[in-house]
Amino acid sequence: MGVLSGIRVLEFEAIGPAPFGAMLLADMGADVLCVHRPLPPSDLGPKTERRIVDVVARGRRSVTLDLKKPQAAEAALDLMARADVVIEGFRPGTMERLRLGPQTALARNPRLVYGRMTGWGQTGPLAERAGHDLNYIALAGVLSGIGRRDGPPVPPLNLVGDYGGGGMLLALGVLAALLHVQRGGAGQVVDAAMTEGAAQLGSVIWGLLASGNWREQRGSNLLDGGMPWYDSYRTRDGHYMAVGAVEERFYAELLHKLGLDGASLPHQHDRKGWPILRQQLEAAFLTRTRDEWCAIFEGSDACVAPVLGFAEAPSHPHHRARGSFVEVDGVVQPAPAPRFSATPSAIKAAAPERGEGGCAALRDWGFDPADVERLRENGLDFQAGSK
Repeated sequence: MGVLSGIRVLEFEAIGPAPFGAMLLADMGADVLCVHRPLPPSDLGPKTERRIVDVVARGRRSVTLDLKKPQAAEAALDLMARADVVIEGFRPGTMERLRLGPQTALARNPRLVYGRMTGWGQTGPLAERAGHDLNYIALAGVLSGIGRRDGPPVPPLNLVGDYGGGGMLLALGVLAALLHVQRGGAGQVVDAAMTEGAAQLGSVIWGLLASGNWREQRGSNLLDGGMPWYDSYRTRDGHYMAVGAVEERFYAELLHKLGLDGASLPHQHDRKGWPILRQQLEAAFLTRTRDEWCAIFEGSDACVAPVLGFAEAPSHPHHRARGSFVEVDGVVQPAPAPRFSATPSAIKAAAPERGEGGCAALRDWGFDPADVERLRENGLDFQAGSK
């Protein structure tokens, strides 16, 4: 059933972090109904390949509604009245212009948690400007620390802003606000901004900076690849091994497994000796393949792991033993996390087509046939006969 069984989430179609936050809630058992935009007639047809591999959209049901039409606001507000949570990822002011802003929604449903996902936040000089993950983490200060010493900052995929600092922060805020409601409090708005979420992820760095233990130059610190024992090294077959031997005893085991004599090397924390130490580590790892090094480090506490590709990771014995990845409709993807001992999470289904499951969702949300007919007159639609 999931820890969030019985919680109804109304999600307005968006990209990136808002759908990811909704996915987390759906995995935990929430009933997520996505309001999709209807496709133009030329785009209608069977499920496309893109929809099949839209892992982040898993676990929902769907209705369609053109929010720009005059009657659409009333249909959407009827859905909001039955929801516990609303999630939207539009630019600030968009929902207000559609007559679906939080003030209107909370007047209809005072216990509603209204989750808003943006890059810059709902207010501030940049609130109205466009942007993407890279822009948000750049302004947060986080991007400046990612990359090689003599190179430019490196985009960390879109994981820091969109998903870690965005969707996950949104889900956390929604859950906290839900708890507040269940304790007798009123509904409220959750303003989740990716630039602030990215900054939160970097909290430890601000502590290191304040204590004089962080240098602003990339590639000169513990966690940015500056220290030789916290980096990735190329192997003979062109793969890489990730080394994180920070503590002295783990570092000693690293040298032992590599066949290096610690007594003849610079001290671990001697910055002047780091270039020599790095050269020695690079040369050692190049003597064997990644699989050979995996065998050597098997069972050790040297804090060394193979750098696996996305296609490789699900097959690793540890992931297979824990069931960390699952297959849904032929697509391998991460399993729900975290794990709950009494109310396990589960993936209900792959990403829906537009309107798929909408009829059943409306019924489950308490709409009788007359209500559904009224919703359809106001522009709401779903696939005929879909469950």
